[in-house]
Amino acid sequence: MSFGVFAAVLAAALVHAGWNVLIKGATDKLAMTVSVAIGAALVSAVILPFQPMPAPESWPFLGASVLLQSVYFLLIARAYRVVDMSLAYPLMRGAAPLVVALVGATVFGETLRGGQWMAIGLISAGIGALALGAFRQPLAAAGAATALCNAMVIASYTLVDASGVRLSGAPVAYALLLATLTGFVTAGVVFAGRARPRLEMRTLGLGLVGGAATTLSYGVALWAMTRAAVAPVAALRETSIIFALALSRLVFGESIGGRRVAAAMLVMAGVAGLRLF
Repeated sequence: MSFGVFAAVLAAALVHAGWNVLIKGATDKLAMTVSVAIGAALVSAVILPFQPMPAPESWPFLGASVLLQSVYFLLIARAYRVVDMSLAYPLMRGAAPLVVALVGATVFGETLRGGQWMAIGLISAGIGALALGAFRQPLAAAGAATALCNAMVIASYTLVDASGVRLSGAPVAYALLLATLTGFVTAGVVFAGRARPRLEMRTLGLGLVGGAATTLSYGVALWAMTRAAVAPVAALRETSIIFALALSRLVFGESIGGRRVAAAMLVMAGVAGLRLF
């Protein structure tokens, strides 16, 4: 992985943690989640006409990812309603890299070196330690279970998109079309159900900012997957948990004890390993 790809993915990780703060901090988390999805769709739809269309071979992957990412957005809102961001975010983002590494090595025929497997293992171990003790409390257990379900969704759409973007011949257009379709599908699912989130102007405005952030963050990750092996990119992207821990403390005043700090250091060691190996 070149330094340019490494730096771009790391910056995207910070941006990703930032838009999650918007959802966690909202009074109506479902409304903010829908606003972010719509915001991403609007930003992407404006840029999309100036890009070449992805190759038809990538369209089935695109359709599958739209459905998966709509589920992802809905599970984010549900998790943040019941547990701290410093717990939900690491669980959602942390279990995915190991799944991606195990499945991706078979699907894409990528041969990872021993050092890379060690780095991915450190990241996954650190994230597991971050969540230690969550299931001892019923409310935290419910939120943790939702977050872990979302981790599997994240791993699934990462693998789907890694295939789709490589077939697309146009990574930027693929990411923009994905965001556009996901936004409208997510909004349609929410408003077709019993929930009736109130989309006020302030919420929509913040959602536009969050939508631009999520589109940029994931677009960079998809681009990186065309320049480097999928598993290291997926693992490196999950370093957003370090930024999420810092933001959850600074913005929400959440308690982050020594265990979570130590676990975060494991993650950082894994990140360094990905770059060095």
